Amino acid sequence: MVDSASIEVNRRARRAKTDHLDVGKLVTMLIRFDAGDQRVWSVVHVPDPQVEDRRHLHRQLATLKADRTRHRNRIQGLLATQGIRLPVKGDFLEQLAGVRLWDGSPLPEGLRTRLEQEYAALQFTEEQIRTLEAQRRQIIRTSDDPLIQQVRRLMALRAIGENIAWVLVMELFGWRDFRNRRQVGGLSGLAPVPHQSGEEEREQGISKASQALIRAIAVELAWCWLRYQPESALSQCIGSALGTGASDSARLGLWRWRASS
Repeated sequence: MVDSASIEVNRRARRAKTDHLDVGKLVTMLIRFDAGDQRVWSVVHVPDPQVEDRRHLHRQLATLKADRTRHRNRIQGLLATQGIRLPVKGDFLEQLAGVRLWDGSPLPEGLRTRLEQEYAALQFTEEQIRTLEAQRRQIIRTSDDPLIQQVRRLMALRAIGENIAWVLVMELFGWRDFRNRRQVGGLSGLAPVPHQSGEEEREQGISKASQALIRAIAVELAWCWLRYQPESALSQCIGSALGTGASDSARLGLWRWRASS
């Protein structure tokens, strides 16, 4: 199976397009690939069904955490429309009963009902999160699966918790054999995208050609490493790079992270 976007085409705006021409071009690229030209296209590595099935736990957790944030923001937004600020804690319903509007009148019945329903949905979502996290901790403690053993080895490193270790193993290292750091960066979407034309040369940032969850975990891991292992050689290298060639926003973010720790 070949992705149609991987077939080379003429860059002119108007060109001939027939099945006969497509088959000829496909055969030509197959010959080039069989002859050793590895840059013709990239081979997609499909994970095993068992490996793919293991990803549902942390992906469900990510979905539930996004739902939790959505419920909290909706509650705060509904209260803000009435000029009310109320922390969403365990005694939210008790505090809601005593809330009054600017003129001393109670909350409208429809608004109160909706807030109570949103809070109930928030409580249900948090209970699901606690259940899945407990299930994950139980698996990490008791399972003899080779992938879970990788999770435990990563958790032995300071600054890496069960969430980061689990995602890294299930999404990256558990089903791929990387040969170099470029493959790791390419799969995580952290590969650089340079632009050079004549005397013009600039860096366009990272490619982001991968899952957002992997990139978020990788960035979080980098900041955690700086926080919990500030004296390590890797932290010193990153700190010197941020102090010399990084942008002001990156240095400011590092300073704030160190200040908070």
